[in-house]
Amino acid sequence: MNLPFQIDLTGEVVVVTGGSGVIGGMFSRALAMCGAKVAVLGRKAENGIPVVNDIEAQGGEAVSIAANVLDRESLEEAKEKILEKWGKVNILVNCAGGAVKSAEIPQDQFSEEGNMLNFFTADMDNLRKELDLNLYGTLLPTQVFGAAMVGQENANIINISSMGAYGPLTRIPGYSSAKAAISNFTQWAANYFAKSGIRVNALAPGFFQTPQNHALHFNPDGTPTPRSQKIIDSTPMGKYGEPEDLIGALLFLVSPKGSSFVTGVILPVDGGFHCYLGV
Repeated sequence: MNLPFQIDLTGEVVVVTGGSGVIGGMFSRALAMCGAKVAVLGRKAENGIPVVNDIEAQGGEAVSIAANVLDRESLEEAKEKILEKWGKVNILVNCAGGAVKSAEIPQDQFSEEGNMLNFFTADMDNLRKELDLNLYGTLLPTQVFGAAMVGQENANIINISSMGAYGPLTRIPGYSSAKAAISNFTQWAANYFAKSGIRVNALAPGFFQTPQNHALHFNPDGTPTPRSQKIIDSTPMGKYGEPEDLIGALLFLVSPKGSSFVTGVILPVDGGFHCYLGV
């Protein structure tokens, strides 16, 4: 991995929830390359081992810890392990989250044609899972780890919002609602923690191409699906982003020098999607 620019996080301790995932793992590796000690959190500790191995192979320091972002006891145990090992927490990246496939409404607009599921038949338990994972899976780690961050140097929290926070994306009402709530919570927390020394900001990724979602967005011949073509047509830069495009924004927001007076910001990294109305 090549960093777009270098910042110095030497001696700082970073917690990344969802750290064994594609984006969380990338963030963990990038922060370690800047000198941070990284706690990679995931539902299963073994899932974070490849990320830890990569970091250690580059001379960095990391640990994989099992933690459920919806279970306070699990998070408290993870915090105690981190404090016992490194003595502090400086930065929290709330990267756990994502869309829940079973909560998707497979219609752009309501239609009674055919036997297709619609909003009226949607399982509220699935929608609740999506809301819980994204919203409460951000609030609870902030509550648990934030308590250890008060008074620390360069204390800051990075949440993950979405284009769905700027305007609702079709088919995923639970996800869009949760991400809009995360943006709101980010601004609330930025105000609440402002005099405690903790900064709170968020990234709002646009649409990114990864090996995991390629088959969902592109046909076998490489052409975009109709839904993907809508995304590309609604992105002024006319393309999907690469996951690495998020690293520079992350490093800016956690930088002790570059963003020391920045809090309450939801930073879109989206090729202009959030500001294009189609005309």
